[in-house]
Amino acid sequence: MAAKNVSDTTDASFESDVLGSDVPVLVDFWATWCGPCKAIAPHVESLANDTVGKLKVVKLDVQANMKTAQKFGVTNIPTLIVFKGGKPVNKQVGAVPSVAALRKLVDPHL
Repeated sequence: MAAKNVSDTTDASFESDVLGSDVPVLVDFWATWCGPCKAIAPHVESLANDTVGKLKVVKLDVQANMKTAQKFGVTNIPTLIVFKGGKPVNKQVGAVPSVAALRKLVDPHL
């Protein structure tokens, strides 16, 4: 479940939520059973709160939405992909240690 400034996306809504967005989008590919995914959730939420209006942050549960995960080559989670103009422009596989590490991933694309 997503937080205040983080929304959920699905296979059905990914194109409109992410690829059609007029601002860059950070997609957190995760699963409910993934410990590292849960560990980075506060960092993702903090980044979303800090970048309202400049960056859209969404979560995609890979277990429920395998089609989109496969399409973008997500084989390990957590995977974070930054999309801009409908294209992936940066990717982080594995947990990030801090909000600062997340900012390094997204800031060049804001």
